[in-house]
Amino acid sequence: MGLKVLVIGSGAREHAIAHTLLKGDSVDQVFVAPGNPGMASDGITIVQLSQHNQAALIEFAQSNGIDYAFIGPEAPLIDGIVDAFEQAGIKTFGPSKQAAQIEGSKTFAKELMLRHGIPTARYQSFTNLEDAKAYVTEEGAPIVVKADGLAAGKGVTVCMDLDTAYKALEEIFVDHRFGSAGSSVVIEEFLEGQEFSLMSFVRGNEFWPMPISQDHKRAYDDDKGPNTGGMGAYSPVPQIPAEMVQQALDTIVKPVTQAMVDEGYPFTGVLYAGLIATKDGPKVIEFNARFGDPETEVVLPKLTSDLGAAIKAILDGGQPTFTWDEHRTTLGVILASNGYPLKPQTGVAVPEFDLSADPDAHVYYAGVKNTDDGLVSDGGRVLLVETTGDGIADTQRKVYAIVDNADTTGYFYRHDIGAKGLRGLND
Repeated sequence: MGLKVLVIGSGAREHAIAHTLLKGDSVDQVFVAPGNPGMASDGITIVQLSQHNQAALIEFAQSNGIDYAFIGPEAPLIDGIVDAFEQAGIKTFGPSKQAAQIEGSKTFAKELMLRHGIPTARYQSFTNLEDAKAYVTEEGAPIVVKADGLAAGKGVTVCMDLDTAYKALEEIFVDHRFGSAGSSVVIEEFLEGQEFSLMSFVRGNEFWPMPISQDHKRAYDDDKGPNTGGMGAYSPVPQIPAEMVQQALDTIVKPVTQAMVDEGYPFTGVLYAGLIATKDGPKVIEFNARFGDPETEVVLPKLTSDLGAAIKAILDGGQPTFTWDEHRTTLGVILASNGYPLKPQTGVAVPEFDLSADPDAHVYYAGVKNTDDGLVSDGGRVLLVETTGDGIADTQRKVYAIVDNADTTGYFYRHDIGAKGLRGLND
């Protein structure tokens, strides 16, 4: 009998995790709670339970013989779902509530980096508007304003002038746009360079890095418009040299995982390092306590080994095997509802994509729901279309051939995912 795995979450990231688990020989069945109806086409079993209902999820896992759980999103991690599952005797891949603070609090992460000499931007934390504004005035622009807590990737504003910085601070402190995430703010120096995402499977001070990827945060082409949770990604990132990635592993991933062990909250799960390639080497923009989204949907298709067996080995104290396709390029484009990220218009029929000409292509669903007329949009980011090709230009051509030929009325998407990789470091 193969493994039974429970994945917590509902987005395209969890769809990609579940799909990759099922591709391996070790896993027979994957349940996703709460999942989304788009996942069913990949043989994934949807469980109608909230990701926040720990008691019901534990009961489900125990009564269905689940071998281990895999936690996708940040909110349940910060709520302590791993602690609750472990106490109930369910093996769980994800960090404890204490370790998840590395994402849950920007201040916690910054102070940890400061104590252990991990390269990051200079910063100050503030809990009121007046002091924050005074600091911004003193420092000048460009400058970066971040809501301290969880804001689903939307709580960061890169301010190229002082007026934008003041407005960002007022949105946090006066308009309470990010709720409790905005009870305090971190203000950072602006760093020049290209961003990249370096994710690693982690157990204590051991880690197994994945191929790097690059996300596209702004809503529109040429990095215009508001910040989003991410509009697409690609891997590898040819303009980031291998030496830079190795330096990031040596000066960031290795010391931060060791620091968390030393300070008494060892990390198990996926550690996401959001990095920037500066002229002084890689520096940390942020840490996440889980897989990035949409990076997961372009990194996991590169895995050539059995994900389910590897996660089981990590949880059992063994040595996992991870092998990756190092030669081909993966690229994914998000289809978002018109009005996203501010006021997404939902209830629109989900496009049907013709994948018949591209055996490498896959659609990962996120904000969708079932109706009598089929799938309709039920969120901001609705799905991601991903494919694999020979280099960025070939992969772009393949993915946009699929997306551009569908009826995407009511939706929008970026047309330049991967363009920085074509232009290189002089972007």
